[in-house]
Amino acid sequence: MDDASRARLRAAQQQFSPENTYLNTATHGLTPHRALRALERHTREVATGRFSPADADSGIDRVRAAHARMTGVDADDVAVGSHVSPFVGTVAASLAPGAEVLLARDEFTSVAFPLLARQEDGVRVREVPLERLPEEVGPATSLVAVSAVQSADGAVAPVDDLVRACADHGARLLVDTTQSAGWLHLDADRIDYTVCSTYKWLLGTRGAALLTGTPEALAALRPRAANWYAGEDRWTSLYGGPLRLAGRARRLDLSPVWSAWTTLEESLALLEEVGVRTIGEHNGVLGDRLREALDMEPVGSAIVSVPADEEAVRRVAEAGVATSARNGKLRAAFHLYNDESDVDRLVKALRG
Repeated sequence: MDDASRARLRAAQQQFSPENTYLNTATHGLTPHRALRALERHTREVATGRFSPADADSGIDRVRAAHARMTGVDADDVAVGSHVSPFVGTVAASLAPGAEVLLARDEFTSVAFPLLARQEDGVRVREVPLERLPEEVGPATSLVAVSAVQSADGAVAPVDDLVRACADHGARLLVDTTQSAGWLHLDADRIDYTVCSTYKWLLGTRGAALLTGTPEALAALRPRAANWYAGEDRWTSLYGGPLRLAGRARRLDLSPVWSAWTTLEESLALLEEVGVRTIGEHNGVLGDRLREALDMEPVGSAIVSVPADEEAVRRVAEAGVATSARNGKLRAAFHLYNDESDVDRLVKALRG
């Protein structure tokens, strides 16, 4: 990392004031000061009757454009919503009976459940180990759905191999970037669909999600919850027929949680100022520092999951270190507001 990148990172770190050693971004990210101020302004406007819903549209469109820049797609190929699972459900609804879907084993259920729910309609779902996904794609496969980074343990999916395998067999690829967007760069323009909840690594508040897609893949989707916000002209689409939806991805928009988009605009601006690649390098170094301290091979992931009994989890919590306990393991997640001292504090607590 060069000096300019370090300077941008240090400046961004001043936007956070955790009251503990916060290593739990995989659950939710910290709110930057500038996003908190925006939320406070929005709340005051609502409380005093000065909020105008129409005025929020321009900010949401700026977030749409920022996400497009960060992922390498056209802003017209970005849809907005509130959570990942409705977007996955829209993709699931496009599958014909008999279609084969591949999932990574133990995939996060916001990705898995909407697809598994289609089994009653004849969709066939196979769950295979993450590392075997590319070789399992075959002529019968219609869709592969996977998180770019696994929530449970930080394992990074073989996205490049999956892009090639899906192209070779005519399958579509859906990638959930909820645990990667903001630190792991992916070129979404070569992925049929990406979905992302933004309250983790993108540092938003809960209630905003994004869908991207290639024009061809988006054309295969039909709105499952058509609503006024997806109208060609939102503010003349409030009553009655005929159906008059927008074109491209915006016809898939879902009505926004305004407060979430208010904060997200500021958070994405901060991430863009630092740069996703800079943040990714920083996070990966911290993750590998923990792995090496615990005699694990470095892998460059921002999420590290280690075996930990109840006593170790208790010691970590009592030391003021915020992590998550998942399936008999302790999960730590490192982001731009963390540094080496946070890793060392966790290691000390784990060792007792």
